[in-house]
Amino acid sequence: MSDSDSSEDMPLAQRRKQKVDHHLTTDDDNYEDSSSDSDVPLRKRKRPVLKEESSNSESDAPLAKKAAAKKTAPAKSSAKPSKTATKVKSEPTNGSSRKIKTSDDSKQSTVKKRVKKEDEDDKSKVKKVKKVDAGDDKSKVKKIKKEEEEEEEDAWWLKERENEDDTVKWTTLSHNGVYFAPSYVPHGVKMKYDGKPVTLAPEVEEVASFFGALLYTEHAENPTFQDNFFRDFSKLAKKHKTVPEITSFKKCDFTPMYDYFQKEKERKKSMTKEEKQAIKDEKATLDEKYGFCMLDGRKEKVGNYRIEPPGLFRGRGKHPKTGCLKLRVHPEQVTLNLSKDAPVPPAPAGHKWGKIVHDDTKTWLATWKENVNDSTKYVFLAAGSSLKGQSDLKKFETARALKGEVENIRRVYMAELKDKKMFIRQRATAMYLIDRLALRAGNEKGEDEADTVGCCSLRFEHVTLEKPNIMHLDFLGKDSIRYQKSMEVDEQVFKNIRLFKREPAQEGDELFDRLKTSELNKHLQSLMKGLTAKVFRTYNASFTFQDQLQKLTPVKGTVAEKLLAYNRANREVAILCNHQRAVSKGHAVQMDKIVDKIRALKYQKMKLKRTIVTLEPKLKKKRPELLEPESDLEDEWIEEYEAQIIAKEREKTKLWWEKENEKRKENKEKPLTEKDLKLKLKDADEHEKQLAKERKNGNVTAPKGATVEKCDTQLLKLDERIAATRTAMVDKEENKQTALGTSKINYIDPRISAAWCEKYDVPLEKIFTKTLRDKFKWAMTVDADWEF
Repeated sequence: MSDSDSSEDMPLAQRRKQKVDHHLTTDDDNYEDSSSDSDVPLRKRKRPVLKEESSNSESDAPLAKKAAAKKTAPAKSSAKPSKTATKVKSEPTNGSSRKIKTSDDSKQSTVKKRVKKEDEDDKSKVKKVKKVDAGDDKSKVKKIKKEEEEEEEDAWWLKERENEDDTVKWTTLSHNGVYFAPSYVPHGVKMKYDGKPVTLAPEVEEVASFFGALLYTEHAENPTFQDNFFRDFSKLAKKHKTVPEITSFKKCDFTPMYDYFQKEKERKKSMTKEEKQAIKDEKATLDEKYGFCMLDGRKEKVGNYRIEPPGLFRGRGKHPKTGCLKLRVHPEQVTLNLSKDAPVPPAPAGHKWGKIVHDDTKTWLATWKENVNDSTKYVFLAAGSSLKGQSDLKKFETARALKGEVENIRRVYMAELKDKKMFIRQRATAMYLIDRLALRAGNEKGEDEADTVGCCSLRFEHVTLEKPNIMHLDFLGKDSIRYQKSMEVDEQVFKNIRLFKREPAQEGDELFDRLKTSELNKHLQSLMKGLTAKVFRTYNASFTFQDQLQKLTPVKGTVAEKLLAYNRANREVAILCNHQRAVSKGHAVQMDKIVDKIRALKYQKMKLKRTIVTLEPKLKKKRPELLEPESDLEDEWIEEYEAQIIAKEREKTKLWWEKENEKRKENKEKPLTEKDLKLKLKDADEHEKQLAKERKNGNVTAPKGATVEKCDTQLLKLDERIAATRTAMVDKEENKQTALGTSKINYIDPRISAAWCEKYDVPLEKIFTKTLRDKFKWAMTVDADWEF
């Protein structure tokens, strides 16, 4: 029997395995010239996966054991040791790759010393208070002590961290439940159908109003949005027997509703102080009731305690469900999480809670399911809460621990790039891309979900290769943001991807057809405790940011120059993580405003120089720069700018006159007359004449009290302001397509920023808003020499 005959009698799976194994045992450099398709990777949708190559095999164990055997000491970090550096302890695990265990002992000892010193200082302050305010102000001293105790109690990061086993998160938890959107109040404005007004039931009118309020927006003009909305809207209208029956979207006219909501917007803008205050008071009352909970005896702030109101789902990017109706959530759908001894908050009248649980391993307070994507929604504690802080600290400590392990992990996956098992090759290639390009792992998507992908779900059409080793990536990532990048890759990675893309593969086939995200994460866990694809992303973001800060920050620069360097470093991370944004519609206008601001400063500078010449004419020869004209100050612009100055003066005078009359009315005094206003406005008229005269003859009338020394001081300050504004302008232009906030909040260790501010004397307020300073309170205590 011939070889061909015998091969035909073989089972199909065995023949394919023989072909694949034959290819993998040959020289990688020769496979491209082969006309055979025997080396084609198995495709999930076309062929069964071989048992020998499944993810359940132990095929990667020998390689991991070799790597572990070679390794005798923890990987050395290139960063210099810091006062608060985390200790790394190696522990052998299952012959795979060593796991690491982080400890905060050195960091805590440093922080505790500082806290002890601060406590001593605080005690001395209290003693001083006692001496000065003996007797009468004992209550003040008690109040200070109480505040200090509360501050220490909140400083959970100074204590030994509990719950390292990730099980019990709290002992006692009580709260007042959640706040539901108020019931719909009909406005009575009718939409039109086929040119005629239609009377709608309140339930139908509410949904029509959702679309009417969005009329003329990008969402309302999106065909998918329109189709999904009309499907749900027409069903509801049919249920309530709307007459005439609504069967055509093109015949619907929501303009009357749109006009109504536009008028409502204008009405809200023109609300009185009393009406605005009433709304603020109502919000404050709700915040006091629902905005706080008691967690282990501490009062903690709750995040968004409001249940999502009904509306039209918008989604991001080209979401297939955009425009679908989000139904109103009722208490019967909501589950509350409380401690067993906590009182159950009353449900809204006529309703009851869906379920009450006492799960101390969960940090959410309430949960429910929304109907559009069948996704679970939660109410958590606020970003600045202790539980959120502990979670953030643990996340960044895990990424920081990867710094000591990453070289060993890279050695392992670089060796596995040439493994004979296709599954292991794919896994190693995916790890390379996740590590080097900060890609998300990616999950499988349903047909009714947005077509976004990550590394493991890349398809053939997303990757293009160009010799000798250039790879082009083009796909939609999270939130439908396009990822487009070209880069040189390792030669073996290039060969592997070319192998994965071999014919007869076609568009729509998965690049990593053997690999699932869950299998990848399981493997990462075997390399280091807590390691996931996201940890790589966090590590690379923080490492890159710190590296760029060290390279870009000018030691003797101004605060504005240092902030520019900070934002440039942040931008490198945003680019790495693909945090893009569209250029805002108002960007050009904003840039023009900055240009005008610089011109206005130059105008002031010109006036000061002319004032100096007026005060000391002899300085014309000694300081010729005083006679040099300022750039960008054309006569036409100066005249227009001075007209704006006069207009603002007049407006300010009128505003003063109105406020003064309001005060007089409250005090029951005689109001100012129109004549008083005209007399006051004469100052602006005189100033207008003076400016016109100065433009004509070039001389400036020196203000009272002006001296050459004062003018010189003001000139220096103006130069600083001009330089700072120019720097801000460059920063704004460079960041017009990059979203810096996402990486700064979620991927960059905030301790890097805090240490940088301490080292370069930059106010923290310039980097973090108050909300972020509260969120990262645990990170604000590091020293200037702290390193990631």
